[in-house]
Amino acid sequence: MIQDLFNNEIVAWQLSKRNDVQLVLDTVEQWTKKETFRKPCSIRSRASNTRLEAFGVKGSHSRKATCLDNASIESFFSHLKTEKLYLNQCNSEVEIRQAVEDYMYN
Repeated sequence: MIQDLFNNEIVAWQLSKRNDVQLVLDTVEQWTKKETFRKPCSIRSRASNTRLEAFGVKGSHSRKATCLDNASIESFFSHLKTEKLYLNQCNSEVEIRQAVEDYMYN
């Protein structure tokens, strides 16, 4: 997920079976295609930094294993899990996607 720290809005998000660079690149691509595309954001990896530089965006980086550096998005994930995901028994990617969309947009 990419969060706009101006208003805490989630501006792009993707689901994947793997937490890898491709997931980050897909999320960045989704974000940069939006008309409301704004800078800066919090993303890290060489491939994603290269992609961001092409859009004139400088990513912000936290220190490894330091969740306080990403307190805003960590808080969002905590609320998402406790208020939605732990309460629902999602059995498929479709159900997980629907639960996340329900949480964010309803």
